[in-house]
Amino acid sequence: MTRDKVLNLIGLAMKAGHVVSGEFSVEKYIKSGKARLVIIATDASQNTKKKFEDKCKFYNVPILIYSTKEDLGIALGKGLRSSMTLTEDGFKNAILKITEE
Repeated sequence: MTRDKVLNLIGLAMKAGHVVSGEFSVEKYIKSGKARLVIIATDASQNTKKKFEDKCKFYNVPILIYSTKEDLGIALGKGLRSSMTLTEDGFKNAILKITEE
């Protein structure tokens, strides 16, 4: 049930225009300070996970390893997605609250 809530929120955030996905764009948003919460698929490569974990730590952005590339892609209405970021605090807070329960 929790998983669906998170994916639903990701879908809503996408419709509201508060999601950026794709490795290059996510990286750009982290560096520019616009990333609020980075979400990486559990089945993303170790390199991808490490790269974003290091970047997020350096720029002090929360990171969540969550769901699969396929499920993230479906939630976003796109193909497979291994990385995405939320650009708005409301959705970030809602998702962190659910995942911390």
